[in-house]
Amino acid sequence: MKKITKIALFLMSSLITTQALSAEKCHLKVWEDDKKSMGTSQAVADFEKDFDCTVTVEEVNFLTQTDKMRLEGPTGNGPDVFLIPADRMGSGVMQGLITPIKFMQEEQDRYIRSAVSAFSQNGEIYAVPKVVETLVMFYNKDYLKHSLLTFEDYFDYSKKLVSENNGKYGLLAKWDSFYYAYGAIQPFGAYVFGSDPDGNIDANDVGLSNDGAVEGVEFIKSFFASGCFPPDLRGKNGIANVDRLFTEGNAAAVINGPWALEPYSNSKINFGVAPLPILPNGKPMSSFLGVKGYVISAWAKNHDLAEEFLHYINQPKYAKIRYQETREIPPVKAVMADPVITNDEFANAIAVQASRAVPMPSVPEMSEVWGPIDAAFDSIITGRQTVKDGLKTATEHINYQIEAFRAGMQ
Repeated sequence: MKKITKIALFLMSSLITTQALSAEKCHLKVWEDDKKSMGTSQAVADFEKDFDCTVTVEEVNFLTQTDKMRLEGPTGNGPDVFLIPADRMGSGVMQGLITPIKFMQEEQDRYIRSAVSAFSQNGEIYAVPKVVETLVMFYNKDYLKHSLLTFEDYFDYSKKLVSENNGKYGLLAKWDSFYYAYGAIQPFGAYVFGSDPDGNIDANDVGLSNDGAVEGVEFIKSFFASGCFPPDLRGKNGIANVDRLFTEGNAAAVINGPWALEPYSNSKINFGVAPLPILPNGKPMSSFLGVKGYVISAWAKNHDLAEEFLHYINQPKYAKIRYQETREIPPVKAVMADPVITNDEFANAIAVQASRAVPMPSVPEMSEVWGPIDAAFDSIITGRQTVKDGLKTATEHINYQIEAFRAGMQ
């Protein structure tokens, strides 16, 4: 009897253990962005049904997820899947927070190339691109029936409005800020970092003081020097003043990002949206491409199930639903070619400009670029330095800071 009881207890214990392991294998924890989980609710529900598992989705501001993961991942309390902006991917890899996603090697062609390259390093792809964002042109239809074709057109139009001295402006752009200005200098030949023979970012090669960069910044400076831009566009309140002038009806066009759509819509301005115009060298203005992607934690309890989940929820039909719910543009080619985007002026402008945009470098050294180059733009625009000298000084400062950064990491 005792022997039978022991066998029964053993079998029961084994069953409980098996069930516990099964439950652990079939559960995923996911961090979504604030107020964005409704975009994936249908996909999550269908995945749970098809894979007989449970998915817990928590909303966490995407800007805080990486820092939060550093604390919660090692304790086992972190998620299996979370979001990361492409410019933080390099540090995420370096710190061992995320792991490569295998299926993306075979399915990368489903996504626009720039979105995939933003998450690529040393031949591995570390994220499934979720959303792209970039700068576009917002124009007031009470001034312009259509966005003008070239920046030369905008320059002439801006000088005409300013000469009338009635507080009205043509084109406004926060071009003392490198984030907003980079797309205007990159098509001339400027670049942040070069690439090594394997295509990886080479932070030893800074291309912000070459001939193309000088030509591009000379072009930018002409808008300030001619009086087309008011003085209060410079400095920390500059973008707020861009928004104010546009929403008050005192600017014909502004360069801004998707985050401006809601406040501009609320202002009741009759506006349109278009890709960025053609530069004096005949090339369209580029821009930084911001990409957010789903990544798999290095501490994920079931990496394969997490991969199945990401593959499942990013099928075109679910990516389309996500766009319709959140208005965030998914870099899935099939969705970007769908009438739901091509027939929407705003979404189509983002999609077209995204194809011209350049991913923001995803290496930790990028953090050393912003301060020196923004300071150089300010000194150039205010005439304290020539374009050539200002960019040369900035590049030297960036190289110095990168060396100090690397020394501090050793």
